[in-house]
Amino acid sequence: MLNVGDDAPDFTLPNQDGTTISLSAYRGQRVIVYFYPRADTPGCTTEACGFRDAWADFRDVDATVFGISDDPVDDLAAFADAYDIPFELLSDEDGSVSTAYDSYGEKQLFGNTVEGVFRNTYVVGPDGTIEAAFEGVSPDGHAGEVLAAIDT
Repeated sequence: MLNVGDDAPDFTLPNQDGTTISLSAYRGQRVIVYFYPRADTPGCTTEACGFRDAWADFRDVDATVFGISDDPVDDLAAFADAYDIPFELLSDEDGSVSTAYDSYGEKQLFGNTVEGVFRNTYVVGPDGTIEAAFEGVSPDGHAGEVLAAIDT
Protein backbone atom coordinates (compact mmCIF):
# COMPACT_ATOMS: atom_id res chain seq x y z
CA MET A 1 0.00 0.00 0.00
CA LEU A 2 1.03 3.54 -0.60
CA ASN A 3 1.18 5.58 2.58
CA VAL A 4 -0.28 8.90 3.61
CA GLY A 5 2.10 11.60 2.38
CA ASP A 6 3.43 9.58 -0.57
CA ASP A 7 3.22 11.12 -4.03
CA ALA A 8 0.33 9.60 -5.98
CA PRO A 9 1.66 7.98 -9.16
CA ASP A 10 0.42 9.86 -12.20
CA PHE A 11 -1.48 7.94 -14.84
CA THR A 12 -3.27 8.32 -18.14
CA LEU A 13 -6.00 5.77 -18.91
CA PRO A 14 -9.04 5.53 -21.17
CA ASN A 15 -12.43 6.00 -19.56
CA GLN A 16 -15.65 4.17 -20.35
CA ASP A 17 -16.10 6.35 -23.44
CA GLY A 18 -12.53 5.83 -24.69
CA THR A 19 -11.45 9.37 -23.70
CA THR A 20 -8.04 9.53 -22.03
CA ILE A 21 -7.99 10.82 -18.47
CA SER A 22 -4.83 11.87 -16.63
CA LEU A 23 -4.57 12.27 -12.88
CA SER A 24 -2.22 15.24 -13.37
CA ALA A 25 -5.07 17.16 -15.05
CA TYR A 26 -6.84 17.14 -11.67
CA ARG A 27 -3.99 18.71 -9.71
CA GLY A 28 -5.51 21.24 -7.32
CA GLN A 29 -8.55 19.00 -6.72
CA ARG A 30 -9.16 16.09 -4.39
CA VAL A 31 -9.50 12.78 -6.27
CA ILE A 32 -10.78 9.46 -4.97
CA VAL A 33 -9.04 6.60 -6.81
CA TYR A 34 -10.69 3.29 -6.08
CA PHE A 35 -9.58 -0.02 -7.52
CA TYR A 36 -12.07 -2.82 -8.06
CA PRO A 37 -11.68 -6.33 -9.51
CA ARG A 38 -14.41 -6.70 -12.15
CA ALA A 39 -17.25 -4.60 -13.55
CA ASP A 40 -20.80 -5.86 -13.13
CA THR A 41 -20.06 -8.37 -10.39
CA PRO A 42 -22.00 -8.18 -7.11
CA GLY A 43 -19.33 -6.57 -4.89
CA CYS A 44 -18.09 -4.19 -7.55
CA THR A 45 -21.64 -3.14 -8.39
CA THR A 46 -22.36 -2.49 -4.71
CA GLU A 47 -19.22 -0.38 -4.42
CA ALA A 48 -19.83 1.60 -7.63
CA CYS A 49 -23.46 2.25 -6.71
CA GLY A 50 -22.35 3.44 -3.28
CA PHE A 51 -20.10 6.04 -4.90
CA ARG A 52 -22.90 6.87 -7.36
CA ASP A 53 -25.43 7.37 -4.57
CA ALA A 54 -23.00 9.61 -2.67
CA TRP A 55 -21.95 11.52 -5.81
CA ALA A 56 -23.56 14.80 -4.67
CA ASP A 57 -21.77 14.50 -1.33
CA PHE A 58 -18.42 14.05 -3.09
CA ARG A 59 -19.16 17.07 -5.27
CA ASP A 60 -20.02 19.05 -2.09
CA VAL A 61 -16.49 18.44 -0.79
CA ASP A 62 -14.98 19.22 -4.21
CA ALA A 63 -13.85 15.65 -4.82
CA THR A 64 -14.05 13.63 -7.99
CA VAL A 65 -14.06 9.85 -8.23
CA PHE A 66 -12.20 7.46 -10.51
CA GLY A 67 -12.96 3.75 -10.46
CA ILE A 68 -10.14 1.66 -11.95
CA SER A 69 -10.23 -1.99 -13.03
CA ASP A 70 -8.51 -4.12 -15.65
CA ASP A 71 -11.75 -4.41 -17.64
CA PRO A 72 -11.73 -3.33 -21.30
CA VAL A 73 -13.39 -0.01 -22.21
CA ASP A 74 -16.46 -1.70 -23.74
CA ASP A 75 -17.19 -3.56 -20.49
CA LEU A 76 -16.84 -0.32 -18.52
CA ALA A 77 -19.23 1.46 -20.89
CA ALA A 78 -21.88 -1.22 -20.42
CA PHE A 79 -21.39 -1.15 -16.63
CA ALA A 80 -21.63 2.66 -16.46
CA ASP A 81 -24.77 2.65 -18.62
CA ALA A 82 -26.46 -0.16 -16.70
CA TYR A 83 -26.04 1.55 -13.33
CA ASP A 84 -26.03 5.26 -14.29
CA ILE A 85 -22.49 5.78 -13.00
CA PRO A 86 -21.79 9.55 -13.04
CA PHE A 87 -18.03 9.37 -12.58
CA GLU A 88 -15.12 8.10 -14.67
CA LEU A 89 -14.46 4.37 -14.87
CA LEU A 90 -10.92 3.82 -16.14
CA SER A 91 -9.53 0.83 -17.99
CA ASP A 92 -6.14 -0.44 -16.78
CA GLU A 93 -6.04 -3.56 -18.95
CA ASP A 94 -2.35 -4.30 -18.41
CA GLY A 95 -2.55 -3.62 -14.66
CA SER A 96 0.33 -1.13 -14.73
CA VAL A 97 -1.50 1.65 -12.88
CA SER A 98 -2.99 -0.79 -10.38
CA THR A 99 0.53 -2.15 -9.80
CA ALA A 100 1.90 1.37 -9.23
CA TYR A 101 -0.76 1.77 -6.52
CA ASP A 102 0.03 -1.63 -4.94
CA SER A 103 -3.40 -2.80 -6.04
CA TYR A 104 -2.59 -5.63 -8.45
CA GLY A 105 -1.12 -9.09 -8.08
CA GLU A 106 -1.79 -12.68 -7.16
CA LYS A 107 -4.95 -13.49 -5.25
CA GLN A 108 -7.23 -16.42 -4.59
CA LEU A 109 -10.47 -16.68 -6.56
CA PHE A 110 -12.71 -19.71 -6.13
CA GLY A 111 -9.74 -21.77 -4.97
CA ASN A 112 -7.51 -20.72 -7.86
CA THR A 113 -4.54 -18.37 -7.87
CA VAL A 114 -5.09 -15.57 -10.39
CA GLU A 115 -3.62 -12.17 -11.21
CA GLY A 116 -5.99 -9.29 -10.70
CA VAL A 117 -6.96 -6.02 -9.09
CA PHE A 118 -7.22 -5.67 -5.32
CA ARG A 119 -10.07 -3.67 -3.77
CA ASN A 120 -8.11 -0.65 -2.46
CA THR A 121 -8.92 3.06 -2.36
CA TYR A 122 -6.79 6.18 -2.14
CA VAL A 123 -7.71 9.79 -1.49
CA VAL A 124 -5.34 11.99 -3.49
CA GLY A 125 -5.10 15.53 -2.17
CA PRO A 126 -4.98 18.71 -4.24
CA ASP A 127 -1.16 18.68 -3.92
CA GLY A 128 -0.94 15.21 -5.51
CA THR A 129 -0.08 13.31 -2.32
CA ILE A 130 -1.97 10.48 -0.68
CA GLU A 131 -4.27 11.82 2.06
CA ALA A 132 -5.88 8.50 3.02
CA ALA A 133 -5.49 4.85 2.04
CA PHE A 134 -7.92 1.95 2.44
CA GLU A 135 -6.77 -1.63 1.85
CA GLY A 136 -8.98 -4.63 1.13
CA VAL A 137 -12.17 -2.64 1.61
CA SER A 138 -15.67 -3.99 2.01
CA PRO A 139 -17.82 -2.67 -0.86
CA ASP A 140 -20.92 -2.02 1.24
CA GLY A 141 -20.72 1.39 2.89
CA HIS A 142 -17.25 2.16 1.58
CA ALA A 143 -18.23 5.47 -0.06
CA GLY A 144 -19.42 6.73 3.34
CA GLU A 145 -16.15 5.62 4.90
CA VAL A 146 -14.20 7.64 2.32
CA LEU A 147 -16.41 10.70 2.84
CA ALA A 148 -15.85 10.48 6.60
CA ALA A 149 -12.09 10.41 6.04
CA ILE A 150 -12.32 13.53 3.88
CA ASP A 151 -14.43 15.35 6.48
CA THR A 152 -11.78 14.77 9.14
